[in-house]
Amino acid sequence: MILECGDLSPLWIFVSEARASARAILANQALPEGRASDTDFRIRVKTDNQKSDRSTGRKTSAAAKNGDTFKKLRVMVLCHEDLVPPDSIDGLTPKEIAPFKTEWDVISTLKKMGHEVSPVGVYNNLGVIGNALMESKPQVAFNLLEEFHGYPLYDQHVVSYLELMKQPYTGCNPRGLTISHDKALAKMVLAYHRIHVPAFAVFHMNRMVKRSKRLKFPLLVKSISEEGSVGIARASIVHDDEKLAERVEFIHRQTKTHAIAEQYIAGREIYVSVIGNQRLQTYTPWELVIEKLPEGAPNIATSKLKWDPAYQEKVGVVTRAAELDKKMTQKLERLSKKIYRTLFLSGYARLDYRVTEAGEIYLLEANPNPQIAHAEDFADSAQHSGVDYEALLQKIIGLGLRYRTGA
Repeated sequence: MILECGDLSPLWIFVSEARASARAILANQALPEGRASDTDFRIRVKTDNQKSDRSTGRKTSAAAKNGDTFKKLRVMVLCHEDLVPPDSIDGLTPKEIAPFKTEWDVISTLKKMGHEVSPVGVYNNLGVIGNALMESKPQVAFNLLEEFHGYPLYDQHVVSYLELMKQPYTGCNPRGLTISHDKALAKMVLAYHRIHVPAFAVFHMNRMVKRSKRLKFPLLVKSISEEGSVGIARASIVHDDEKLAERVEFIHRQTKTHAIAEQYIAGREIYVSVIGNQRLQTYTPWELVIEKLPEGAPNIATSKLKWDPAYQEKVGVVTRAAELDKKMTQKLERLSKKIYRTLFLSGYARLDYRVTEAGEIYLLEANPNPQIAHAEDFADSAQHSGVDYEALLQKIIGLGLRYRTGA
């Protein structure tokens, strides 16, 4: 497999060179963060409770079903300042709720579970977080931030700040966020470990778009760092150099980020949810299905497909448990855990794959701290595996409390 990385012009890097680059990257990395223990997110009556009397507490209806208890906690929920939900959503339409649905689901559910919850809106001032830490003295910060100062790559620095303040937090560590947010870097690291990723090239801003002849069409052009399908549309699939240059320029202009063009892999779109720090668990593989896909249209999760309910209904978008044989399911589970560890992820993540008709598996993207709203893909996958929404949030909190930087 070949990779390409932009410099003065895109420069092809064969797998051997990619491995060398990744080796240099990894040589400067510390050991992956670990947890004191991540056998389970709940505080087990017969294990952890014997180790510490701090774990005694009330049972929620969800935890009680499994005979588990946990302590009521002071939880600071970090979210974008524009997405701090109101105290009540009575009278609001689904369209009005949609922008802050994740924040509402997490905050309202944690309150229902008996936790003392303090939402904190953040935009570009770390002092807001520092003040909240001193005022409410949270036992854990539930991190729902996806950007800082309007830039998605900066959320990793917020997590670094929490570590500097010795504040336990949920979700991924700074190293995992740094590697995974850079789609090109993540692909280079994975190629070093002989994990299939699409061939790709990076096109930097303010530089001429020149494609190596080894990078074959069709190509999918997108932002190198934006998430949530930002900038992805049907026009993102290009079949010639003219359209490639046009789409790269569009990504540069619209997202103010470098563009990555990767080989378009035809096949099924499968998502695997992974949770844990050192001991990992995967939930039921989930699949994006477009039942009324227009003839000739690519099977890709465009921005409109992800965020426009009317369009979703029009084209018949369905996400559901993937119908896979046992061998493929086990292969995906093993591969997902390997990728999770390879990219130094922790907390929870969703891995996006393409599975071809021949059964080949390509990792498209790794998404740490993915969407965890109720009735969305991650939560639905967990529910299908027997973990309800309250239990999922408690598991995420438990992993955050047991996180030890550099352990």
